[in-house]
Amino acid sequence: MKSSYTIRNSWNSLGLLVILFIVLLLLYALLRIGFYAINHALFPQVDSGSLVTMLIGGIKFDTVAILYVNILFILLQIVPFPFKYNSLYQKICKWIFVVTNSIAMALSLVDYAYYPFTLKRTTGTVFSQFSNEQNLGQLTLDFLIGYWYLVLLFVGLIFLIAWAYDKIKIQRPVSLSWQFYLFQSLSFLLIIFLFIGGVRGGWAHSTRPITLSNAGDYVKNPEEMSIVLNTPFSILKTLKAIQLKEQHYFSQDEVNTLYPVVHLPSDSASFRKLNVVFLILESFGKEHIGALNKDIDHGNYKGYTPFLDSLISHSFTFNRSYANGRKSIDALPSVITGVPSVGEPFVLSIYSGNKTTSIAKLLGDEGYETAFFHGAPNGSMGFSAYTQLAGIKHYFGKNEYNNDADFDGIWGIWDEPFMQFMAHKMDHLKQPFFAGFFSLSSHHPFKVPEHYQGVFPKGPVALQEPIGYTDNALRQFFNQASKSDWYKNTLFVICADHTSLSALPEYQTLPNTFAIPIVFYHPGSDLKGVSEKLVQQIDIMPTVLNYLNYPKPYFAFGFDALDKSKDNFVVNTTGEVFNFFNGDYFMTYDGQKASSLYNLKIDGMLKENLVEHNKAVSDSLTKKLHAFIQQYNYGMIHNKLVAE
Repeated sequence: MKSSYTIRNSWNSLGLLVILFIVLLLLYALLRIGFYAINHALFPQVDSGSLVTMLIGGIKFDTVAILYVNILFILLQIVPFPFKYNSLYQKICKWIFVVTNSIAMALSLVDYAYYPFTLKRTTGTVFSQFSNEQNLGQLTLDFLIGYWYLVLLFVGLIFLIAWAYDKIKIQRPVSLSWQFYLFQSLSFLLIIFLFIGGVRGGWAHSTRPITLSNAGDYVKNPEEMSIVLNTPFSILKTLKAIQLKEQHYFSQDEVNTLYPVVHLPSDSASFRKLNVVFLILESFGKEHIGALNKDIDHGNYKGYTPFLDSLISHSFTFNRSYANGRKSIDALPSVITGVPSVGEPFVLSIYSGNKTTSIAKLLGDEGYETAFFHGAPNGSMGFSAYTQLAGIKHYFGKNEYNNDADFDGIWGIWDEPFMQFMAHKMDHLKQPFFAGFFSLSSHHPFKVPEHYQGVFPKGPVALQEPIGYTDNALRQFFNQASKSDWYKNTLFVICADHTSLSALPEYQTLPNTFAIPIVFYHPGSDLKGVSEKLVQQIDIMPTVLNYLNYPKPYFAFGFDALDKSKDNFVVNTTGEVFNFFNGDYFMTYDGQKASSLYNLKIDGMLKENLVEHNKAVSDSLTKKLHAFIQQYNYGMIHNKLVAE
């Protein structure tokens, strides 16, 4: 009987990689099962079917972790030179493999015990968390004694990894002809290609590198993401993550008075179950909307959205409306969940697994059908994972559209045919329903379909031609939707995800790099007009819920945009600097103090910094910003983003 498997072919080192990769995948799967078995009481809603789904989904995250952990080992095995068959070289490779993977296994085992205390996988912040501990040695010793069975399991895993490695023998090929070097060189390039796709989670142009929030594709509740994830992945993906610090500027009663985040229902009005449709338009900065720029060029500025201009005349909108972030992945949490990104995108942060208050989930609990539409390949931008975590039941993407004849070649299905597809799908949704849509055609490389070449004005920036195309797609969508029986019983909310390219100097100031349209349209209603109130994306959820007279308390960072009170504020960030709008003023805050202050009403081009001359205003704005920071950080750190 053979005690080992010997690989003698010219692909021998590659065969070693394949076999060891499969062995590690099996070990990671067993570690995941063990993690669930020990902590199963904390996952009461997980049944056998959903566990299988999580195990299958976990393969993607295990692949990333295995590739990252073994990057040096892989490189040493794929170099296209014969010296890699030297026995000393291979012995060094073995111990690199055993040591690096043992560390990864140890991290996974630590979460067997640590998870019940944190209710999330360990992240990169663990290093700063324990950096100031004076008795780290004693803590480690106590852990090893208290969890001796994990130590035994760890030792067993080390021996298993070493044993598996020793069972695979590779030998130097007899012939080192030019075919050997050609094959090894081509294999080197192939492995690099596969490695890149593996650590990104795919090769598609629209695929963003996989992160923690992508685990949402395989779960029903945010806390279950910890089953899908593995600890090495969670740590590696959050090594540079921002860890919020709890602030205590005010007592809890004071901060709840200054900035309440639990909204109470009105006792006087009954809940009206209107359909709700969110239309989020890629890069539709306010600059491009003619109806919102009547003061530009002495009233002669037309913009690039004739349909949206006409719709605004029948809607309720705002002269001062802003995004809470600068990326598409900032927009969905802001609009649907009312959670802004602070410093980094929420979905990429260590808090992405927190339970949040989604408008879709709240309405779904009241009997609403819920759906989301995005014409990109399913999984693109992490939208399918996020919407599932947000409680949206049906997802329609490029896969469901199922017709590549309308594929733009890069991002997904062109907006016009996809929006027609959406209109027809909505005809089959049970009323009342909530539906979200995210456009994609107004994006680099700024193309329009061939049959629309020359139809829309190009403008001074390349973005404006596809904005004209998407505006026309919006026109066709409303033409189709207006024929449906659900149309007049629907509240439409139209906004951009963020701004993008700019030509007008008025929109190249810091405040206006966040300026977007936010429009509320209820066909046939008296919801019309233009307000001077400050409004942001996180205000959309409370505005809609209050308009519907939602009957229960709920958590929201935003304000009701239809409330006549104007003491609300807008907040967003540029790196680690806060941008804060309140009243007529705009302030930047560096984390310690106000660094600039401008009166936007009289100084829209930011020529006079008032921070040294108007301390009363900067102190007032700082106090309100501190209330936001305290509530935001507390909610994130303690996973308190729902009304209790």
